[in-house]
Order: sequence, then C-alpha cells, then structure tokens
Amino acid sequence: MEINSIVLALAALAQPTRLQVFRALVVAGEQGATPGALAEQLGVAPNTLSFHLKELVHADLVATERIGRNLIYRAQFDRMNAVLAYLTQNCCQGAPCELRLTAPCAAA
Repeated sequence: MEINSIVLALAALAQPTRLQVFRALVVAGEQGATPGALAEQLGVAPNTLSFHLKELVHADLVATERIGRNLIYRAQFDRMNAVLAYLTQNCCQGAPCELRLTAPCAAA
C-alpha cells in the first residue's frame, strides 16, 4: 500500500465525527447503513454527515451502493485491515505478530 493512501486514510479518520461514522459502519458490518440511520444514531445533522461520508469515501474507507431509493454505506474492511497492517508491519521487534484483524462476524 502506498504511503500517500495511508496518509489519506489516517487523515480522514483524524476527525471525531468521521471516526464515529466509520466505527458505526464497522459495527453495522456487511449490512451497512443508510445516511438517515447514521444521522439518527450519531445525532449528526444530515448535511454534516454527508460531508463526512464523502471524505470517508474519498479515502476509500467507505463504499456506497444505491439500492432502490436508498444509499447504503459500508466500511471497507479490506482497506481498514491494510491500513492497520501497514501500521503494525514491524511490530513486536520483527517477531510474528499476534494481531489479526478481520471483518466482524455475522450476527447469530
């Protein structure tokens, strides 16, 4: 992964509202969430949320899909894991790292 894309991802997450939005989408899992549901859950104004979602999409941390009249936003787990792998690449003083991150399990 290129350092510029890592910086873009980290910069996108270095803002409290965007971090909350991203974390909410991680919790939502593969099902994702609509902007309306996110705005209500996080108490963020729709226009403010739209701006933050755009920044997360631009950083490739979030994907969007139109289903009928709704937009569904989903966390990009592969991208999130790539950023975390970059940050922990040389952890543990070169020893194999126990840190293994994956997408959340489906609800039982």
